[in-house]
Amino acid sequence: MASSITPKPFLGATKPGSSLSSDFQRLSISSLRISIKPRTHRNLQIQAAGSTFGNYFRVTTFGESHGGGVGCIVDGCPPRIPLSEADLQVDLDRRRPGQSRITTPRKETDTCRISSGVSEGVTTGTPIHVFVPNTDQRGHDYKEMSIAYRPSHADATYDMKYGVRAVQGGGRSSARETIGRVAPGAIAKKILKQYSGTEVLAYVSQVHQVVLPDGSVDHDTVTLDQIESNIVRCPNPEYAEKMIAAIDAVRTRGDSIGGVVTCIVRNAPRGLGSPVFDKLEAELAKAVMSLPATKGFEFGSGFAGTYLTGSEHNDEFFTDEHGRIRTRTNRSGGIQGGISNGEIINMRVAFKPTATISKKQNTVDREKKEIELIARGRHDPCVVPRAVPMVEAMVALVLVDQLLAQHAQCNLFPINPELQEPLSLHFPDFEPASL
Repeated sequence: MASSITPKPFLGATKPGSSLSSDFQRLSISSLRISIKPRTHRNLQIQAAGSTFGNYFRVTTFGESHGGGVGCIVDGCPPRIPLSEADLQVDLDRRRPGQSRITTPRKETDTCRISSGVSEGVTTGTPIHVFVPNTDQRGHDYKEMSIAYRPSHADATYDMKYGVRAVQGGGRSSARETIGRVAPGAIAKKILKQYSGTEVLAYVSQVHQVVLPDGSVDHDTVTLDQIESNIVRCPNPEYAEKMIAAIDAVRTRGDSIGGVVTCIVRNAPRGLGSPVFDKLEAELAKAVMSLPATKGFEFGSGFAGTYLTGSEHNDEFFTDEHGRIRTRTNRSGGIQGGISNGEIINMRVAFKPTATISKKQNTVDREKKEIELIARGRHDPCVVPRAVPMVEAMVALVLVDQLLAQHAQCNLFPINPELQEPLSLHFPDFEPASL
């Protein structure tokens, strides 16, 4: 808004010591004229608050648990990447409900449809739209919860923030929203694998009090087939059976338990991440902690590293047989100073027990009256088995976003071969498909 204050005309200056001109003496507030110029119209950009992730490989999710469907829009995907709906369906099937007795019994095929951004089997560089319809809804299961707040759920805080909420299934707070993360995560994993040989793998390392011992999984050799060999997604068969038994026991009592998902990244390009606020582990922490039910994040040695001295914790450098600088240990978790160093990236994500349980609990309703609630609906007795592909997706989204940033800033011009190496070191001859 612009304004101007215009006095009556000032007829001239006065000499020192002389009286003020009559015109100036008559000047008063009442003689001021204030003119307000109309504001120039500007183009305003509105972004979906809290529903968009990434800077260069940008993902926006949409949809609700019991609405017409859920999905995402992926913007910034490189062109000429071979892509089909089948590429996304593999991870969507790993995430979907009803896949085993230890997950929610809701029956959804989670069949995805790509409606833009792909032509003749390859990406075009334009926004990719992915949609998955909801087909097995039971809105009547949430009748009691329309007025009562589930303890430790987002019911109350959504009302506190918006003054209104989608009751059925929890709306956007439902884990069904993660379909819009897993689908683009599959695209990101494909780009990482083809361009730099990068693999992102996650597995269940703890269910309640059943904890996989350190060192029982070889991060250099563990495979997706080993992880997917059982319904709890633990690559150690002995501990997998113990975890399944723990979930079965709590499931029959109408209760829930939590656990931990460990995620590793092999062959990550060096140089990903930026100081100071965009450190790679900080970006990873934000990404995985945005998933539903997450309550903790550890990276590398994590909290256990606080029990060590500097001489015990430091990762000493050496030069391997290929002339590459490596570390003999990896307590840094593959990241130092917020930048990837080429070693295996590893992290752990803690998930709380599922909030919605069928045991009687004390709560309050929207009228602030204290009541008892027995929640109905179909919910996971333990979220960690289905959280595995969700964690992989968020980690992959961070890495591909950082890969694009690194390529734009530090690899646009010829690199310094004495200190840097190509981002596509493992697949230097890779060329995207041509139209």
